[in-house]
Amino acid sequence: MLQPLMSKLAGKRIVLASGSPRRKEILDRVGLHFEVIPSTFKEDLDKSTFTPEDYVKETARHKTLEVAERLTGQNEPDLIIGADTVVALGDRILEKPVNEKAAFEMLSALSGNTHKVHTGVVLICPKLQGGGNQPFNIIQFHETTEVIFGDLSPEVINAYISSEEPMDKAGGYGIQALGGTLVKGIVGDYFNVVGFPLHHFCCKLVDIFR
Repeated sequence: MLQPLMSKLAGKRIVLASGSPRRKEILDRVGLHFEVIPSTFKEDLDKSTFTPEDYVKETARHKTLEVAERLTGQNEPDLIIGADTVVALGDRILEKPVNEKAAFEMLSALSGNTHKVHTGVVLICPKLQGGGNQPFNIIQFHETTEVIFGDLSPEVINAYISSEEPMDKAGGYGIQALGGTLVKGIVGDYFNVVGFPLHHFCCKLVDIFR
């Protein structure tokens, strides 16, 4: 989808406001040229006051605005991309497991069930300002993908935990690696489960730069 835009994007300063290696890899693969300036926002919003969808949108907004404000007056980017992703079982947001016991409990809860992965994305265009006193033009959206896990035996769960992969993954698994073997199916954008809703993002970029 971005190929017709590449000549226009070539001269733009694009910033990814995230240190996620998975988001960087997704955007690298589609040929987007950008620099990485991770946000320093602490991500300390009270999850109990948000739905998972609203939590990712609000966290993404704070993360992206922090970078935008930091870069104000410093060769301001044409586009700043920020995102936040959570894994949710019902209304419960699943963090990275704190230990192997927590990982086992988390994966056991996901076993045989359908859960959702939500990503909030915020695009800020300081040089495409709207009217009024708004310092930035902010575009915000979110994407949800349903993930169906197979029935996992304790032996399978323990073997996966022994790989250490679950310990730094929200929800206790990574679909792009060994965790993909636990997934029976998905409904929605695969890349959203990895951490960035690629198709929805490309549609927004077409709207901005066409």
